[in-house]
Amino acid sequence: MRLTQRLLLGSLIVVSVLVACVVAIIDHRLDVSVGGAGASMPALVHQAKQDVYLVGCLALAVAAAVAILFARAVSKPIVELRDVARGLAAGDLTRRPSLTAPGEVGDLAIALHRLGEQLGARLTALEAEDSLLTALFDSLNEGVVAVDARQRVVRINTTGRQLLRAQLPVPFPLDHLPRERVFRDAVAGALAGEVTESAEAVMDGRTLAFTARPLAGGGAVVALLDLTATRRLEAVRRDFVANVSHELKTPLTVVGGFAETLTDEDLPPDRRRQFAETILANTRRMQRIVDDLLDLSRIESGGWVPMPAPVDVRAAAADVVVPSKALAAEKGIALEVCVPDDARTVMADATALRQILTNLVENAVRHTAAGSVTVATHREAPVDVAGAGPQAGVWLIVRDTGAGIPAQHLPRIFERFYRVDRARSRDAGGTGLGLAIVRHLVEAHGGHVRADSQVGRGTTVAAYFPDTPVTRA
Repeated sequence: MRLTQRLLLGSLIVVSVLVACVVAIIDHRLDVSVGGAGASMPALVHQAKQDVYLVGCLALAVAAAVAILFARAVSKPIVELRDVARGLAAGDLTRRPSLTAPGEVGDLAIALHRLGEQLGARLTALEAEDSLLTALFDSLNEGVVAVDARQRVVRINTTGRQLLRAQLPVPFPLDHLPRERVFRDAVAGALAGEVTESAEAVMDGRTLAFTARPLAGGGAVVALLDLTATRRLEAVRRDFVANVSHELKTPLTVVGGFAETLTDEDLPPDRRRQFAETILANTRRMQRIVDDLLDLSRIESGGWVPMPAPVDVRAAAADVVVPSKALAAEKGIALEVCVPDDARTVMADATALRQILTNLVENAVRHTAAGSVTVATHREAPVDVAGAGPQAGVWLIVRDTGAGIPAQHLPRIFERFYRVDRARSRDAGGTGLGLAIVRHLVEAHGGHVRADSQVGRGTTVAAYFPDTPVTRA
């Protein structure tokens, strides 16, 4: 029963009892008076009783009306406070009570109004803090996974989803994450109260480091760090040191051995001259390796920035093939330059372009036993690349008819010191750095390189130079 109904019913009961008592007392007194006076006043008493009953009914009606108004006046602000309290409990912090109620009800309304304002301010602060924490959580380069005591994933950031390939919305069971043993052991240990520090595992071709810690209220949090790039760089560094040591070891051994032989005073002059020439040749080879390493280091470190300008490829190619003509004639190789008029000009740094052509032509002549080496160009028609607008440029191509490169080696020929046939390449006099330098020089112009080859039919290396280069160190 509502408050209004209870107040009204209670008021009516009280008023009815009072009216009934008054009517009963008056009726009793009238009866006593009539009994003492005899039978001369029955009509008057009867009329008096009717008047008393009528007045009692009127009093009861007036009392009921007053009770209704009073009940409404008391219950209306209380009902409003109830609705406001329900709204605040449901999360509607915009609800506020009116402050016109009198007495204690008004004090309650003021308190509820202040409570709503405080709740709104605190909720706004909590939402701002939660938004900040969520943004920080999702922007971490480390993956973070929170698991509750029931082995459900309750929080996971963007990096964690990428590393663990998780697509389900949280919460979801832990079984939907990869079942890699190291990862599962780290989570199980953290759920059992143990701390796991830097356990590594390979998942989907990535090297990941796991750090797991238990949570105070039960559950665990696991941090994942992608070490793939770091491990790859460490491997490249190890390979680089090993390759440099290997490349320098042979000429140093030759220089040391022949220099020691030259200390023999009985050595014939012709042999002495032959050994000195061998020492000079290996010294020059070491110098070329060091020069190429310095060039590569300068390009990679940003110490060199290209200055693109229109360059005549036909003239540059004609100058570049001159030093290789003697070796090409000795092998019976034809050097050709096929540069059409529409692709004669390339936007590139002139010095860098000549170095690119020199490395590619010398490499092609060195690895071609017979046939031809051709320098050509081809203009790329404008196309829409990834919505970036029309792009156009020129392909600089060096094609040979050498032995070719097996398909499994093609993706790595632009790496430093990578050789398809180590013994033959070293005997041919290469340093193993030419194609790496070519790739870095072309990419510094905003272009790219590619290689196509067929075993027994030759190799084609192409470098793309955009007409509007975006230079980068």
